[in-house]
Amino acid sequence: MNMKNNIVATVTLALFLSCATNPFTGSKTLALVPNDSLFPSAFAQYNQFLTESKVIKGTANAEMITRVGQRIAVAAERYLNANGYQGYLEDYRWEYNLVDDNTVNAWCMPGGKIVFYSGILPVAENETAIAAIMGHEVAHALANHGQQRMSAAYIQQGVAVAGNIALANDENLALYNQAFGIASNVGVMLPFSRDHETEADKIGLYLMAIAGYDPDEAAELWKRMDAKSSGQAPPEFLSTHPANATRISNLQSLASKAVAEAKKFGVTSFRPLGKF
Repeated sequence: MNMKNNIVATVTLALFLSCATNPFTGSKTLALVPNDSLFPSAFAQYNQFLTESKVIKGTANAEMITRVGQRIAVAAERYLNANGYQGYLEDYRWEYNLVDDNTVNAWCMPGGKIVFYSGILPVAENETAIAAIMGHEVAHALANHGQQRMSAAYIQQGVAVAGNIALANDENLALYNQAFGIASNVGVMLPFSRDHETEADKIGLYLMAIAGYDPDEAAELWKRMDAKSSGQAPPEFLSTHPANATRISNLQSLASKAVAEAKKFGVTSFRPLGKF
């Protein structure tokens, strides 16, 4: 009993002491892994990835990725400064690379290291859609979603270990492990991930609008993404991402709010789509 109480007390104390503030929501978030150790590790992994990949340099598309990324980064700094978070980006090291790969994807590592795969360009179709993708990926980094997911995974592992200690000699141990694995993933980890995606969509819309890109294009992009997937995605409750229909609806409802947010920064019109 004392062992279980000690475990609960330790986990509770760790959660209390290991929180950060999301600058876009003002809410407390999990931060068991501090950025001063997370960022250097992410930067090293990113550099290793680049050495093992075919990075596209000097083309119009590569230059577009960098241009859009820089505009989104400036928009992020403007937003953060205006909302009392001066210096928030001090440790970020923005870098944008286009990689020759047919995968329809893009990602941003903690600290601002971004990759676009060339396979996403035909679906994007235009620079404004690239800004929607860029805003979304940058939002993950700004809201420390990677940090939160790592922290949640540590807690999940800790609770599993605590259960195994408590049930060490119990005949139901195997059943507990199976049930805990399913329940914690479907009931906690997957919804946690979907919430991050929805939050990144909202933040990304604001950033692209402040950067001068029309937020209405984000929903159009996801309509194209949905058409490409041909309905092959898993059910939403078993996915790390919201269903495409859910995502499109959310983006459509948030676009007007992004336009209103951009007006606060003097942005009253948007760039042409910039088809490529």
